[in-house]
Amino acid sequence: MPVVRESEVPQRLLDALLERRIVVCVGSGGVGKTTTAAALALAAARRGKKTLVLTIDPAKRLANSLGLAELGHEVQEVDGALIAQGAPVAGGQLFAMMLDQKKAFDEVVRSHAKDPAAVHRILANPVYAQISSTLAGAQEYAAMAKLHDFDKTGAWDTIVVDTPPTANALDFLDAPRKLAEAIDSPAVDWFRKLQGGSGGWSLVGKTGSFVLKRLAKFVGSQFVNDISVFFTEFNDILGGFRKRADETFALLRQPKVGFVLVASPEAMAVREALFFHERLLAAAMPFVGFIVNKVHAQLPVQTDVGKLAAALAGDPAVAALGMSGTTHTMAARALLAAHEEIEVLADADQSAIAKLAAAGGASALLVQVPLLRDDVHDVARLTGLERYLFA
Repeated sequence: MPVVRESEVPQRLLDALLERRIVVCVGSGGVGKTTTAAALALAAARRGKKTLVLTIDPAKRLANSLGLAELGHEVQEVDGALIAQGAPVAGGQLFAMMLDQKKAFDEVVRSHAKDPAAVHRILANPVYAQISSTLAGAQEYAAMAKLHDFDKTGAWDTIVVDTPPTANALDFLDAPRKLAEAIDSPAVDWFRKLQGGSGGWSLVGKTGSFVLKRLAKFVGSQFVNDISVFFTEFNDILGGFRKRADETFALLRQPKVGFVLVASPEAMAVREALFFHERLLAAAMPFVGFIVNKVHAQLPVQTDVGKLAAALAGDPAVAALGMSGTTHTMAARALLAAHEEIEVLADADQSAIAKLAAAGGASALLVQVPLLRDDVHDVARLTGLERYLFA
């Protein structure tokens, strides 16, 4: 594999962003993934792309960073004046939305149900209200289905997806299987047999009939019937769900898609990033590279206590404090000790990053963003991240 010089990495990340139609950011919680996704989307828009950033992370920081009061299930456009200021290319647009799991799942049901009456019955079913929010894989499936719809419209040059933190970041790979298994499970099939009224109770056998009667005593026979009706009708549209899942899974393997793993140098974040990397490779997903945030910079100093104490003594601001020579020396020792601790952290960060570099190989990108003093909470600071992401 070709060796990528460090100076080439930022430009290659920018090239990858502009060449890919869909960029999926995955990573654990607290590593700056939402901020990174917003910065990448903003960078694409500032280079003339009509860009959408889609988040399924419940964090509200993305809206604030883009100058929006809040984000919801409807697509919102970011103020064009904020994007155009100092942009390398004019004419770009940036839109954002935060997935509402229930609404997204409702949209999938509407697109696959056989008739409007069936849609009404499913959406009005009280069991559906609970299951659409808690069924294994429901959120991830709905998010990927939404991404599929956005891509199919052809309305966007670039779509950046901000996925949920760690535990769910790659669940969309298993979501179709989990969803199908949940609907096709023997337990659910047992409830389907109730369809048709109380006469159906005999179909589940004496033991099952006893269990159902006891269950009905506590939750009501109407609730038991709602369960059977829901799973019977939902099963009719499961074929459409599977078809959409296959299409979305195929979409995520296309060259126009790129996965960016966002991490920090902390041991847990690195382990999770390595795990995600293995899963992406196993699923044949197109991997772009790593973006490592919150990296302690290596800044060795060529001085000693005496020289630093003398420098402090010669500084007008320090002199105004009326400090003695002994105090200058004590302060110099404290400063050097603190700097030594930072150097230890910087060395540890580079050791952790080396593990990611080894896993990614010579052709994978690895961009480091230093630990920043201030939080990124507006468009100006998001734009400022470009100096680290793209040099």
